[in-house]
Amino acid sequence: MNAFEGKVALVTGASRGIGAATARAFAAAGAAVVLVARDADALDAVRADIEAGGGTALVVAADLAQEPAAEQMVAAAVGRFARLDAAVNAAAAHGGRPTPLARLAVEEWDRTIAVSLRGAFLSLRAEIAAMVPAGGGAIVNVASTTGLEAVAGLAPYVAAKHGLIGLTKTAALDHAADGVRVNALAPGPTHTEQLDRAGEAARERVAAAVPVHRLGTPDEVAAAALWLCGDQSAFVTGATLAVDGGLLAGQPPFGNAPAG
Repeated sequence: MNAFEGKVALVTGASRGIGAATARAFAAAGAAVVLVARDADALDAVRADIEAGGGTALVVAADLAQEPAAEQMVAAAVGRFARLDAAVNAAAAHGGRPTPLARLAVEEWDRTIAVSLRGAFLSLRAEIAAMVPAGGGAIVNVASTTGLEAVAGLAPYVAAKHGLIGLTKTAALDHAADGVRVNALAPGPTHTEQLDRAGEAARERVAAAVPVHRLGTPDEVAAAALWLCGDQSAFVTGATLAVDGGLLAGQPPFGNAPAG
């Protein structure tokens, strides 16, 4: 239960969804947690929740699409806690309504790439720079099953998540000898605020397409993130772990055709 006692974890996108669940999980496991996102009020609510449970959290409101923000968040973490052991980069722009590529606005492309890919690069660069002098650490980038298998109409998000998985592999290779492990998660359909807004009927349709016939939860993704940041995964780097209820395992059977 206290696998991260005395350690410091930074979580971007920590104001809601997978990021908030991951921050709470780190705190429950004993870590001091640095909460990063644009929405300061939402971050304060997560901090209050963590502190009510006896944990320690620091709020850093930042727009990670802007270059100085990543360095500032890491400086705040090291300035307050004198170290950085783990980081989970969960900040992302999910994009608007599905749109065929030929009708996609350049502004929508730029916004999604800026947050979901450029922001992750800037975060990685700052986090690794803090971890290397201290002897290493572990970083998890929250990608998506769309980083491994495309979805029509989601060109910016699909491109960003494919790019994030490639960035994860490169960072892992570049800094393996420095003691920094870098891995990615590929969550499948997860019950977050975005699916809440879509309505019950939409959630049921999405869940029906998952082999286990349900949506994942932010807590399930958070548990995978903590495993990748912990000692039990010490020989794992450059990997992408799907947390998807079997979505990427293969195709459903064709009608009622007999097996074999």
